Amino acid sequence: MKTIQLKQKAAQRVLKGNPLLVNEDFVEPLKEKEGTLVELIDQKNNFVATAYLATQNKGNGWVLTLNPNEVITENFYERLFLQAAEVREGLKADETTSAYRFFNGEGDGLGGLTIDIYEGYYVFSWYSEGIFEHHKAIYRAFQQAIPDAKGIYQKFRYKRPDGVLSEFVSGQEAPEPLIIQENGIHYAVYLDDGLMTGIFLDQRHVRNSLMEYYSVGRSVLNTFSYTGAFSVAAALGGAAETVSVDLAKRSLAKTEEQFAVNGLSLENHKIRVMDVFDYFKYAVRKELIFDTVVVDPPSFARSKKRTFSVAKNYTALLEDIIDITSDGGTIIASTNSAAVSTKRFESFIKEAFENKEMRYRIIEKHTLPEDFKVNPHFKEGNYLKVYIIQKG
Repeated sequence: MKTIQLKQKAAQRVLKGNPLLVNEDFVEPLKEKEGTLVELIDQKNNFVATAYLATQNKGNGWVLTLNPNEVITENFYERLFLQAAEVREGLKADETTSAYRFFNGEGDGLGGLTIDIYEGYYVFSWYSEGIFEHHKAIYRAFQQAIPDAKGIYQKFRYKRPDGVLSEFVSGQEAPEPLIIQENGIHYAVYLDDGLMTGIFLDQRHVRNSLMEYYSVGRSVLNTFSYTGAFSVAAALGGAAETVSVDLAKRSLAKTEEQFAVNGLSLENHKIRVMDVFDYFKYAVRKELIFDTVVVDPPSFARSKKRTFSVAKNYTALLEDIIDITSDGGTIIASTNSAAVSTKRFESFIKEAFENKEMRYRIIEKHTLPEDFKVNPHFKEGNYLKVYIIQKG
């Protein structure tokens, strides 16, 4: 194994538990190929960690172990998977939920790889060519640790020369759609349809809160609605009406399907395929007011008319939402941008309400659910911020 020297400050950070390596951490520029296992030493030649090198959006490698005697073999990966399974035994036993995060990258000890379970099928997401270099050993270890997996799919969240985004790997192929459960709600998912499956599993607790506390008898607006998962949760929670708004044309059929698999009529549930910001203008013009509004925009989006960035435009987005939320109503404000800190996100909310000269009260805060395990020394991994806000 090749030895690579870290700058002293970087070595100290790694020894404290931060698993991410970036180019600036190394004494000499990296020349090794993607996936290379390396022994990291400090500038006094003391052992620091064993890591693998890989280029992805977060950095240039991940620490695997601080133990100088640990060898990175299939046994190492198998142990990680067994630990992950043990931590999630409660979710596995929950008869109302069959889809969740089984393995969460650096939170479970292996940065660059996540694994989600959907009704007994497992979806691996590889975030770099470097981690995928080890896929054969990782898959063998996984099959030893989790022999009851129905089937395995994989998604490539880095640019491959062949352009492949998603593919079936082994076991049984899942039906299309595959019907999963979350808090007793059914959702239709597709395991081999590009990078997405049809539901964002990190919002499980938020959808449950919406269903339990902020839906009954209410009018609910779901913006950036994707496949309408929040709308279905609201409908099953007793919402008098829902409106789902998303610019993507597929959102219409996908949302209709989610209502259908739950046996819900669309009579009081509208689906609008249009720019969310255009819908705000329409709602103001028609004097539409909603009791609950869900806003979970992408970190960055571009349409023919405009470019949206959470970092630059979230305050203005909230101002538009405040205008069409009833007094005493609820705004479920969310972002999955790791680049926006909790403090900054709170400042967006404060500024929006101040600009509108409106009072507000934060009644719930959510971060990642327990299956999205976070490394306490890597705060960037805890990316989700959801604030449930009462207007007035």
